[in-house]
Amino acid sequence: MTEGVGGVRLDKWLWAARFFKTRSLAGEAIGAGHVAVNGERAKPARQLRCGDLLRIRTTGDEFEVHVRGLSEKRGPASVAQTLYEETAGSTVARAARKESRALEPVFDHPDIQGRPTKKWRRQLHYFERRNQD
Repeated sequence: MTEGVGGVRLDKWLWAARFFKTRSLAGEAIGAGHVAVNGERAKPARQLRCGDLLRIRTTGDEFEVHVRGLSEKRGPASVAQTLYEETAGSTVARAARKESRALEPVFDHPDIQGRPTKKWRRQLHYFERRNQD
């Protein structure tokens, strides 16, 4: 972790802070507008500095964090968590979204996972033929 006057590329920092698995995924998210630095859309090569406010939308959730440290290298998760500090509002909003997802109904049927079996396919064909008349 380097604390200096210079900055770090945004895509490298997002990768090092473990918001994205690869730098290319981080770059695609930035290009798609899923990352904002201090309220403005950014490019992957933007220089990030300590104190910047980031709004990051990943496939799993949305984060609002303050940059506390700079790093170009990906390290352990414990080190990555020291690179940023999540805002209180972001933490509360993420918890509320997690709770609402847990309360949503699930429409999975244990017998309908993957390809249909021969028996299930026959029943589907029978049902379709019966309803076409």
